[in-house]
Amino acid sequence: MSTLTTLTRYFQGPGALRFGVASALTAAVALLVVTAGNAAPGTPDGRVYGWRAPLGQGSATSFADLEEGGAPRAIGVMLSADALATLPKEPSDYHHCFDRDGDGATAQATECIHTHEIVIPLPDAVTQRGDVPFSWVLLNWNLNGHMPPGIYDVPHFDVHFYIASIEDTFAIQDGPCGPEYVACDDYAMAKMPVPSNLMHSDFKDVDAVAPAMGNHLIDVDGHEFHGQGFTSSWIYGVYGGKVTFWEQMIALSYLESRPNMCAPIKVPPAVEVAGYYPTQRCIRYDAGADAYAVSLEQFTYREAAR
Repeated sequence: MSTLTTLTRYFQGPGALRFGVASALTAAVALLVVTAGNAAPGTPDGRVYGWRAPLGQGSATSFADLEEGGAPRAIGVMLSADALATLPKEPSDYHHCFDRDGDGATAQATECIHTHEIVIPLPDAVTQRGDVPFSWVLLNWNLNGHMPPGIYDVPHFDVHFYIASIEDTFAIQDGPCGPEYVACDDYAMAKMPVPSNLMHSDFKDVDAVAPAMGNHLIDVDGHEFHGQGFTSSWIYGVYGGKVTFWEQMIALSYLESRPNMCAPIKVPPAVEVAGYYPTQRCIRYDAGADAYAVSLEQFTYREAAR
């Protein structure tokens, strides 16, 4: 089944009610197929483009660099320079809201999660292989950042590379539990511990459970927790005792510096699902495309834990 068919069925079905009507329509209508034939001169050999979503007056586009046999060298998202120059000035798209004080009304300023949320499927050349666990990206633009204060409360992007399906992810609903207001049953599922062999020991539960995401395990040895400013950070997402996404967070100011950075990923000792997994994360400015690439690279095939 193609990504387009899957998305259409999901957004027209019961999942659309869980996702929220406004967000469902935005994601379903705004995503446009971009073919490999649209590649600009200078595009790396083996690069294919997947889906493009509007961001400001620019766009965010998924891509993959493939080996000759189709195995991934890199997967990622390109953020166009005109997107960064025209990012939304509203703090939120206001589709994650909950009546936190129980007064019968929902105040946008105080009872909504302040983020803009964009679904970007990876290219079909990746998602249809069956041996790449990652199938889509959830891109969040956070004008005012988020918790914890003094660390991540600056303008930044959260780039979630998802293993869990779109439907399962957006079934994690808003509610009264936890500091980010998640449905209590979902909160309990998100707090289930992951087996130690499936998580790097540096990543800890700091109670960062969010609707339409799950729990975020943080590397408390990260430089931003030791007196240095936040530039980029690595996070793992979990739900129901499973790893559901791998995440690159990036400060807007760091992106605007036009970095050319790659760093090793602190990978878990084992994985639950067999397939190709990255060992390196990269953030680069591509002068030829006038865009910023956020990618997972240097993939290696891993067998599932027994």
